[in-house]
Formats: sequence, C-alpha cells, structure tokens
Amino acid sequence: MNQFDTIILGAGPAGLTAGIYLSRAKRKVVIIDKGIPGGQMVLTHEVANYPGFENISGYMLSMNMKKQAELFGAKVISNAAIKAVNLVDDQKTVTLSNGEVYSAPSFIVATGGRSRQIGVNGESDFTGRGISYCATCDGDFFTGKEIIVVGGGNTALEEAVALTTYAKKVTIVHQFDKWQAFNSAIQEMEENPAIDSIMESRIVEFRGDEKLNEVVIEHIPTGSTYVKPIDGVFVFIGYVPNTEDFKGILELNQWGEIVVDSTFQTNLKGVYAAGDSIVKRYRQITTAVSDGTIASLNVAEFLNSIE
Repeated sequence: MNQFDTIILGAGPAGLTAGIYLSRAKRKVVIIDKGIPGGQMVLTHEVANYPGFENISGYMLSMNMKKQAELFGAKVISNAAIKAVNLVDDQKTVTLSNGEVYSAPSFIVATGGRSRQIGVNGESDFTGRGISYCATCDGDFFTGKEIIVVGGGNTALEEAVALTTYAKKVTIVHQFDKWQAFNSAIQEMEENPAIDSIMESRIVEFRGDEKLNEVVIEHIPTGSTYVKPIDGVFVFIGYVPNTEDFKGILELNQWGEIVVDSTFQTNLKGVYAAGDSIVKRYRQITTAVSDGTIASLNVAEFLNSIE
C-alpha cells in the first residue's frame, strides 16, 4: 500500500496544477494517468493564449507543468493500467494492474475528455487511415495534400490554420451558417489563402479502400448530397468527458459531466473534481488550471479539517 495525502486521477492541466499546489504545500501527492501527461494539451499544435507565453506547443507546456509538479515533490505515474478505483471509503484507493495500490483520504478526479466523433458510416473504419482528431500528431502525414477540417469553434479554426503548415489546401466543413469562435480566430482563418469553407453542411459518410479517399457531404438546408475526393479529414467538434468509470458513483449530468459544488467537491466527501470532466461552460487550458487551483486549495482545507 502506497499511502498519500491526495490521489489525483488525470495529468492534464487541471490535475498537474492541483499537484503543483498541493505538493508545494508539503502534501504527499500522486498523479496517475492512463496516458501521457498533458491530456488534450498535448494535441494542440500551438498555444497562443496562455498567459506568460507568446506561443508554445501544447506538448512543451505539458512537460513544463509535469516538471514543476515533480520538482515540488509530486509523484507522476503515466501510461498506468488501472484495475480499480474506490472513492466510497474514507481511504480512497487506486489499484493498478500490476497489483500496486495507492491510498489517500482525499481524491481529485481530473480525467478530462476525449475528441467527439461525428458518428457516421465509415468513421471507425478510416480512423487512423485518413481520419484524425489531432493536428499535432498527424499533420505531417498530409504534407502537400488536400484535407477537410470539421467544426466551427475556436479549436477547429485554429487547427485549420496550423494544418496549412503541411497541407496545400484546407476546407472547413461547418454545420451552421456562422462560426462559433472568437473574432481573432475567425480573422486569422479568413486571411489564410490556403483555407476555404463549406457552411451549413456536414459529412454523412466516409469512403475509401485501404485508406480514406472521399467523403459524402450533405447541404443541411436542402438535403442534397455530393461526393468530394479528399486525402484526409481532421475532426474538431468538441469533447466527451471521460467519466464512464464513475457512473453510479459520482453524480453526473445528462452529458456525463461531473456535478461539483462551489468548492469543487463531488457528492462524495473528500472527492473533488476539476477540468474538462466537470459541468462548466468554457473549456480552455486556463479554465482547467483555475479549476485545479481551486480544487487543490479546498482539498488542503479538507485535509486540515480531518487531521
């Protein structure tokens, strides 16, 4: 049994920030993640709106946060195969598949989210074979090619601009007649000569053989469809919270987001949540950092109250 003051599940910006604050307060903290540290940050080609950095890659920002947490004493476990999580008892535990058990009286759920899929025919068949959800990971594979970006929010427009570093032509397919993005993102996209857009439209089917080579696009107001040859498609239509493991344990809303109070505590005593997995309107790195800060300060108060 590895005894800690706090277990943090998830090493995205919320989890790493909480780890920084609690370990700096001399609390014994372990941060456990099923993947690599950084969460959705790692998938961002360039972060240009994080205070203190004119621009920085999401990967580098993630590594900086991880290093800072470790410098203050936090233990970070990545690529962890998690066998079981117990949040109900006074001592919360995480059991790994190798038999190691981590225990603590307080717990922060910061499991974030994952890219939302379109959910049409052919999407699962061509994921990784022409369909991607990560510009940073896969942009280089489409150098000199023509691609589609699906979405109309800040992420879609910003990543479309980033993808012009590789692709010779980027076409944005958006289901509405207006963008759901900040004016700065819209302006930068519109000023890029390599970007075109198809509004009030959606992809209804992906087609190909060994790899994706065409999509069927529907014009939503009329219902008419046509086939567009394409080398690749990048999907940026939001995220799904990673909370499936907590159904029936933590209070979730209809979208699977964790319900928290003003202190970021869940319905279970000593269990807090922060970041993209909770009920909130805006999902940015800065808001996740804020969540992690507030949750950690309240966890510190909780630990003081039970000692």
